[in-house]
Amino acid sequence: MTILGKQIRLERIINRNTRKTVIVPMDHGISVGPIDGIRDMKTTIAKIAKGGANAIVEHKGLIAEGHRRQGTDIGLIIHLSASTSLSMYPNAKTLVCSVEEAIKLGADAVSIHVNLGNGQEKEMLADFGRISYETRNWGLPLLAMMYPRGEKIKDEYDVNVVKHAARVGYEMGADLVKVSYTGSPETFREVVEGCEVPVVIAGGPKMDSDGDILQMVKGSIDAGGSGVSIGRNVFQHRDPTKMVQAISAIVHEEATVAEALRILE
Repeated sequence: MTILGKQIRLERIINRNTRKTVIVPMDHGISVGPIDGIRDMKTTIAKIAKGGANAIVEHKGLIAEGHRRQGTDIGLIIHLSASTSLSMYPNAKTLVCSVEEAIKLGADAVSIHVNLGNGQEKEMLADFGRISYETRNWGLPLLAMMYPRGEKIKDEYDVNVVKHAARVGYEMGADLVKVSYTGSPETFREVVEGCEVPVVIAGGPKMDSDGDILQMVKGSIDAGGSGVSIGRNVFQHRDPTKMVQAISAIVHEEATVAEALRILE
């Protein structure tokens, strides 16, 4: 029954026809504070849902703001990990929510953030192992945000460390793995080929060019990626609804970058 339950919940965060997803993470408040785009969560989530995003990611305390009582429905992924930019160890992620609590709050899935290559890696991997076990028991999908970040990492976008991070997420039992884009379809294909579960890309820092964002999305899809998990480049966009529509056109409808840009006009 847990397998059936997981399949049902996965369809709330992944398009059942394309088997791809557009996720908008909005968990940045704990990390960096109330930045533009997430001060008024209810309004922003309504815009993102209207654009057709498959799911959002947020922390447990925001559920009352984000729960859809009207308008378009959207999948809910509750983030279990946290750290702040005020910490001496911002790359050390701590569990701040349990799987059972997330289920009680109505989560369709949960996510965990693991940074590899730093002094706290072993604690984060231990947490990952426990969460993976618990989500399997409950039939709850698990999104693993996997980043090579720390003292041993020279370039966190290097394909060799990114594909290693993705592989760790897969072998630890994640249902979806989120990693940084490696810069080209050719290199990102190596990441996808080494990971047997869906791989989605992060959006990274706010970009100045819509074309650059959409080109990155297109490159990842061409390489076999399964979608995106893009935050600031969506919720800080001048029109979050249209940006979600443009990204979704590439992810779900195989649109070109030029066609997606016309949506933003």
